[in-house]
Amino acid sequence: MAQSEQVSRSNPYFDQDHEIFRSSVRTFVQKEMTPHADEWERQGIFPRELFTRVGELGYLGVRHPVEYGGTGLDYMYTTILCEELVRCRSVGVAVNLMVQSELASSIISALGSEEQKRRFLPDVIAGKKILALGITEPSAGSNVAAIKTTARLDGDDYVIDGSKTFITNGTRADYITLAVRTGGKGSDGVSTILFPTDTPGFSVGRKLEKMGNHAGDTAELFFDGCRVPRANLLGPEGAGFKAIMTLFEGERLVLAAFACGIMAELYDIAYQYALERQVFGQRIADIQLWRHRLADMETLLEASRQLTYSAAYMLSTGARADRETAMAKLFSSQAVKKIADEALQIHGGYGYMEDYLVCRLYLDVDAFTIGAGTSEVMREIIAGHAARRHG
Repeated sequence: MAQSEQVSRSNPYFDQDHEIFRSSVRTFVQKEMTPHADEWERQGIFPRELFTRVGELGYLGVRHPVEYGGTGLDYMYTTILCEELVRCRSVGVAVNLMVQSELASSIISALGSEEQKRRFLPDVIAGKKILALGITEPSAGSNVAAIKTTARLDGDDYVIDGSKTFITNGTRADYITLAVRTGGKGSDGVSTILFPTDTPGFSVGRKLEKMGNHAGDTAELFFDGCRVPRANLLGPEGAGFKAIMTLFEGERLVLAAFACGIMAELYDIAYQYALERQVFGQRIADIQLWRHRLADMETLLEASRQLTYSAAYMLSTGARADRETAMAKLFSSQAVKKIADEALQIHGGYGYMEDYLVCRLYLDVDAFTIGAGTSEVMREIIAGHAARRHG
C-alpha cells in the first residue's frame, strides 16, 4: 500500500462504507480510465461515452436524490470521488466529469421545480446528456454580480444575448446551466436558466487551448438573440446569485479534493522514484535533504486533507462553509503546486520531459490557484469573516 493511501485510511472522517466506495471508484479509474489517459491527452478530448459509463456506475449523481436517478449521498462521498477520479492521470477528464456531477447540476437540484428536475436530471445523472456551467464572462469571473449576458422576457420566451468564456464541457454540452441578467445591475438582477445548446443563435466560438488539462474541453460561447422558453428559468427571477454563491462552496471543495488526489499521486510518484534513483552512490530517498523534503510534502498533503475533509463534513451537515471551503481551496491549491515543483525536482531532467507524468501534472495544477475563485478571492472571503468576528 502506498504511503499516501495509509494516511487516508487512518482518517476519522471516513467509515467502512466510505472506503468501499473509494475502492470501487479506484478500481474503475485504474481499469477503465488510466490506460487511456495518454491517448486522451494527445487527442485533446475524451470519448463522450465515458459520461454514460460513469453515469451507469452512479458517479454522476452522488449527491442527487434517488427519485431522479441519484444515490442520495453527501459531500464526503463527493470528496472521495474527486480524489480518486483525478488520479486517472488526466486532470482535465476528472474536471469535466465533476462539472457534470457536482457543479452544473447542483443548481437544477437547488432551484428547479419538480417538473424541471424530472425532465432534466435523469438524463444528466445517467450521462446521456452533457451539462456545462455558464457563469464566467470575459469581464466577470468571481464577480458574478457583474455579468452582462442578458435574458429579456418576450412573451413566453427569454431572449438571450451575450457571451461566456472558460466554459468546461463547452464544446459539446447539450445543456448549459446559464447565469444571465434578467434585472438591473448588481446581484439582485442575476438569474439562472437551463439553456439547450441546439437553440438557434447559439454558437461555440472556439475550443480554448490551455497550458495543461488538455483532455478537458474548455470553450468560449456566444448567444445572439437566443429564444429559450420561460419554463426553463430555474427558480424565480433574481434567485441566481444566491444559488451560485452557495454552489461556489461545493465548487471550491471539489477543487480542494482534486488537489489532494493529485498531491497523493505526485507524492507516490516522487517517493517511488527516490527509492529507485541513485546519485553519488546513494538512493535519493537515503539522502537527508530529500528525506526531509519528502516529509514536508507528506505534511502538506495531510494538512490539505484535514482542511478539505473538515469542510466536506460541514457541508454534509447542511452548515454554511464558505470560510472553510475557502481555506481548504486556498491552502490545497497552493500546496499542490509546491508538491508538483518538488516532485519535478526529484526527477531532475526527466521531470522536464513531457513523457513523464510528473511533467504533465506540474502543468495541470498551475491553474488551481485561479479556478473556482483565485487565491486572492479566497483570502478576501477569509478576511471578511475575521473582520466580522472582531468587529
